[in-house]
Amino acid sequence: QVQLVESGGGLVQPGGSLTLSCAASGFTLNILVTRWYRQAPGKERELVASITRAGGSTNYADSVKGRFTIARDNAKNMVYLQMNSLKPEDTAVYYCYTDTYGPSYWGQGTQVTVSS
Repeated sequence: QVQLVESGGGLVQPGGSLTLSCAASGFTLNILVTRWYRQAPGKERELVASITRAGGSTNYADSVKGRFTIARDNAKNMVYLQMNSLKPEDTAVYYCYTDTYGPSYWGQGTQVTVSS
């Protein structure tokens, strides 16, 4: 099993920055890729960014390209999402998700609110 705990959410003004963290524990060597999803009220959950554990290949949703950066620290079993130039439409609960050689896992989510 893998356990995921997100942190770093909060209230930020438009144009501001936040860094989200995803801490993994358990059978972390089974992790293949870690993804950040978000879900805004009344909307479907959407993929924001992903990073592979080996190699660090990244992918981003068009809506966040150039503003968000995903990074990993395998030694610490951490994945980060640096979010810059935040917009009100980035307001959502952000979830960490991992694909492994076995099951997939979700974190509990962290709220990000972008508002003046």
